[in-house]
Parts: sequence; structure tokens; C-alpha cells
Amino acid sequence: MLQNIFSLIIETIASVLGGVLLLRFWIQAVRVRPPQQLAQFIFTLSDWAVKPLRRLLPGVGGYDWASLIGAVLVAVACILLELGVRSAFNASLIFSLSALLFFQWVFYGLIALLIIEAVFSWVNPHAPLAPFVRALNEPLLRPLRRIIPLVGSVDLSPLAALILLRVVHLLVIYLISIVA
Repeated sequence: MLQNIFSLIIETIASVLGGVLLLRFWIQAVRVRPPQQLAQFIFTLSDWAVKPLRRLLPGVGGYDWASLIGAVLVAVACILLELGVRSAFNASLIFSLSALLFFQWVFYGLIALLIIEAVFSWVNPHAPLAPFVRALNEPLLRPLRRIIPLVGSVDLSPLAALILLRVVHLLVIYLISIVA
């Protein structure tokens, strides 16, 4: 019982921190300026992890590698804590589970952004966060919009992106399970 509670707390903290670090990386990768309050939240929550890593991993090619590696390290720490509770240390298992957790954060984060954009388009396309979310999704949707025409006035590229993300997610899970 206590083990499950501890696991829940660790997974929640790691998922929030890992998600924020990945969002920070993605914001800088697509070169979009977040709204001030959101930027303040993201940087306040992640600066303690990113600033020390940035001394070792400077941004190269316009990418914030410290944020990305920080998310990987959070995934590894989460798995180490989880397995430490269960006394099951195995390097291959730690690598596989950490990679799986990291890629789940990536895929679920991208899926969440696509769903948020869809909700904004239905409910309030002029919401203050809508252009920001749209800009974050643009690198995913732009290639699909070239291929998939509008059906009436409906853009099906977010649906295609969701399906493709899920397929890639399943492939990554399969490949990680082979390595393990």
C-alpha cells in the first residue's frame, strides 16, 4: 500500500517536471514566445535543473539540450526510485524503462497539444493561448497539411497526426521491448 502511494507521488512529480522540461525544449526548438505567465511558470519550475546542466551542455544549433537531457535524467531518476523501492536494479531494465517513460512523455505531450488545439478551434479559436498552441503544433501539422486537403472547411491533419503519433508510439514501445 505505502509502496503504491510512494510510486504515485514519484511518478506524478517526475511526469510534471519531465513534461515541463520537454515543453521548455519544444518551445525553444520551434522558436515560439510563450505567454508571460506560462513562461514564468515553466522557467520557475525548471531553472533549478536546467541552469546547472547548461554549464555542461550549452545550446547548440538553437536547441536547449540542457532541457532535453534534464527530462531524460528525470525519467532515469524516476525509474531508479521506483526500482529502488522494489529492490530490482538491472541496468538493461533501467535503460529500457527510462527510455519508455521518456518517450511516453514526448508522445503524450504532443497528443495533448493536438487535443488542446482542437478544443480551442471548437470552443474559442481566439483564446489567448490558441496562437501559442497552434505555433507549437505547426511543425507536426505543416507536412500533413501539404498532403491532406481540407474536407469542406475541416482540417483533418490533426487527426492524421494523432494516428501517426500513436503508430510511432507503438513502434517505439515494441523496439524498446526488443532491446530489453
